[in-house]
Amino acid sequence: MTFKFESAPATRRTILGGLALALAIGGLSLAPVAARAEDKAIKVGIIGGEDEDLWRIVVEEGKKHGLAIETVVFSDYTQPNEALERGEVDANAFQHKPYLDNQIQTQGYHITPVGYTAVWPIGLYSRKFKSIGDITEGAVIGVPNDPSNEGRALRVLQAEGLIKLKDGTGILATATDIVENPKKLEIKELDAGIVGRSIDDLDAAVVNTDWALKSGLKPETDRIAQESAQDNPYNNFIAVKTDRKDEAWVKDLVASYQNDRVKEGIVAIYKGTGQAAW
Repeated sequence: MTFKFESAPATRRTILGGLALALAIGGLSLAPVAARAEDKAIKVGIIGGEDEDLWRIVVEEGKKHGLAIETVVFSDYTQPNEALERGEVDANAFQHKPYLDNQIQTQGYHITPVGYTAVWPIGLYSRKFKSIGDITEGAVIGVPNDPSNEGRALRVLQAEGLIKLKDGTGILATATDIVENPKKLEIKELDAGIVGRSIDDLDAAVVNTDWALKSGLKPETDRIAQESAQDNPYNNFIAVKTDRKDEAWVKDLVASYQNDRVKEGIVAIYKGTGQAAW
């Protein structure tokens, strides 16, 4: 979703121009806050799509905190942390803690969360079944194949009584941890960006909300189950290199995101599927 502003008729522009002049004389202004030469320039890595629309709001809010924010758009989940570790961006905002923990363990990154952004509860989607009870024996269920999101997806299936995971299994569960599968479901592991787009080739799929929207899935008609948002460990956040977490601009960046204007943007841009996590 992109916000578009159209030019007003000439007569209206004249009225608004006079009003702007009057307000300026009184010490106010209708114009957006412009970036100043002394503003701190920072680059933030995000994922393309709806996040770009939301971060346009954050960029405007950043100007109020003396920041000139430039967003750097990436196409998949592996890129923003690589860029942050190499110093190509100053921060990123796209991930939750289980994902970052796995990245740190496998890649040796030195990255720290500094402020929550939003949460998108993961859901089970289907165009063949209208409810959990309709799922038939032997149904093929797609799940994301990256470690943190696969475990998250399997826990949704477990919460709905479709499978049972081995006792003590953590959030990084895989299909090999399934100990009960009464309907003999076939769990098909696919890339997080592909699983939603493969919905017509599957009987159902557990899809991250952002990818569900990108895949044309509609929560109101296609989603048959969803994880609880209460005490959700998958809250997303802004992250920076660990050795920079105490720099002054970090708090300003978090404040640029954590405000009412961005909160309203989350609801509007993600069509009610996302919610503020702070």
